[in-house]
Amino acid sequence: MALTEQDVGRIAHLARLELTPGEQAAMQAQLNSFFEIVERMRAVDTTGVEPLHTPLSAVQDVQLRLREDAVTEPNQREACMANAPARDGGLFLVPRVIE
Repeated sequence: MALTEQDVGRIAHLARLELTPGEQAAMQAQLNSFFEIVERMRAVDTTGVEPLHTPLSAVQDVQLRLREDAVTEPNQREACMANAPARDGGLFLVPRVIE
Protein backbone atom coordinates (compact mmCIF):
# COMPACT_ATOMS: atom_id res chain seq x y z
CA MET A 1 0.00 0.00 0.00
CA ALA A 2 2.06 2.91 -1.27
CA LEU A 3 1.01 6.40 -0.29
CA THR A 4 0.72 9.06 -2.94
CA GLU A 5 1.76 12.68 -2.64
CA GLN A 6 -1.90 13.58 -2.10
CA ASP A 7 -2.17 11.04 0.74
CA VAL A 8 0.82 12.56 2.51
CA GLY A 9 -0.60 16.04 1.99
CA ARG A 10 -3.89 14.99 3.56
CA ILE A 11 -2.14 13.34 6.51
CA ALA A 12 -0.04 16.48 7.03
CA HIS A 13 -3.19 18.62 6.89
CA LEU A 14 -4.96 16.42 9.45
CA ALA A 15 -1.90 16.57 11.72
CA ARG A 16 -1.76 20.34 11.25
CA LEU A 17 1.72 20.12 9.76
CA GLU A 18 2.99 22.52 7.14
CA LEU A 19 5.49 20.63 4.99
CA THR A 20 7.69 21.99 2.27
CA PRO A 21 7.76 19.97 -0.96
CA GLY A 22 11.12 18.47 0.07
CA GLU A 23 9.80 17.52 3.52
CA GLN A 24 6.68 16.05 1.96
CA ALA A 25 8.77 13.87 -0.36
CA ALA A 26 10.94 12.70 2.55
CA MET A 27 7.83 11.98 4.64
CA GLN A 28 6.32 10.01 1.76
CA ALA A 29 9.47 7.88 1.48
CA GLN A 30 9.55 7.26 5.25
CA LEU A 31 5.87 6.33 5.45
CA ASN A 32 6.10 4.04 2.42
CA SER A 33 9.12 2.24 3.89
CA PHE A 34 7.17 1.78 7.14
CA PHE A 35 4.22 0.29 5.25
CA GLU A 36 6.60 -2.03 3.36
CA ILE A 37 7.78 -3.41 6.71
CA VAL A 38 4.16 -3.88 7.83
CA GLU A 39 3.36 -5.76 4.60
CA ARG A 40 6.38 -8.04 5.08
CA MET A 41 5.24 -8.76 8.64
CA ARG A 42 1.72 -9.56 7.40
CA ALA A 43 3.15 -12.05 4.91
CA VAL A 44 4.68 -14.20 7.67
CA ASP A 45 2.60 -17.27 8.53
CA THR A 46 2.03 -17.18 12.30
CA THR A 47 -0.38 -20.10 12.44
CA GLY A 48 0.25 -22.06 15.63
CA VAL A 49 2.60 -19.47 17.13
CA GLU A 50 1.67 -18.68 20.71
CA PRO A 51 1.73 -14.98 21.64
CA LEU A 52 4.36 -13.89 24.14
CA HIS A 53 3.25 -12.39 27.43
CA THR A 54 6.56 -10.51 27.58
CA PRO A 55 9.40 -10.18 25.04
CA LEU A 56 11.76 -11.77 27.57
CA SER A 57 9.84 -15.05 27.39
CA ALA A 58 11.33 -15.59 23.92
CA VAL A 59 14.81 -16.01 25.40
CA GLN A 60 14.24 -17.21 28.97
CA ASP A 61 11.60 -18.77 31.18
CA VAL A 62 9.66 -15.96 32.86
CA GLN A 63 7.23 -16.57 35.68
CA LEU A 64 4.41 -14.04 35.93
CA ARG A 65 4.03 -12.53 39.36
CA LEU A 66 0.31 -12.74 39.93
CA ARG A 67 -1.44 -11.66 43.07
CA GLU A 68 -4.74 -12.76 44.45
CA ASP A 69 -7.64 -10.60 43.31
CA ALA A 70 -8.94 -9.45 46.68
CA VAL A 71 -10.60 -6.29 48.02
CA THR A 72 -8.04 -4.43 50.12
CA GLU A 73 -9.81 -1.12 50.80
CA PRO A 74 -13.18 -0.45 52.38
CA ASN A 75 -16.04 1.22 50.52
CA GLN A 76 -15.61 4.98 51.07
CA ARG A 77 -18.23 6.26 48.63
CA GLU A 78 -20.08 8.41 51.18
CA ALA A 79 -16.86 10.00 52.43
CA CYS A 80 -15.81 10.78 48.86
CA MET A 81 -19.24 12.19 47.97
CA ALA A 82 -19.46 14.39 51.09
CA ASN A 83 -17.93 17.44 49.37
CA ALA A 84 -19.69 16.99 46.01
CA PRO A 85 -21.69 20.12 45.14
CA ALA A 86 -24.22 18.02 43.19
CA ARG A 87 -24.82 14.29 43.17
CA ASP A 88 -27.40 11.75 42.14
CA GLY A 89 -27.45 8.09 43.12
CA GLY A 90 -23.82 8.05 44.23
CA LEU A 91 -22.61 9.80 41.06
CA PHE A 92 -21.08 13.25 40.68
CA LEU A 93 -23.20 15.66 38.64
CA VAL A 94 -21.29 18.16 36.57
CA PRO A 95 -22.57 21.15 34.62
CA ARG A 96 -23.09 20.70 30.90
CA VAL A 97 -20.21 22.26 28.98
CA ILE A 98 -21.00 21.12 25.43
CA GLU A 99 -24.17 22.25 23.71
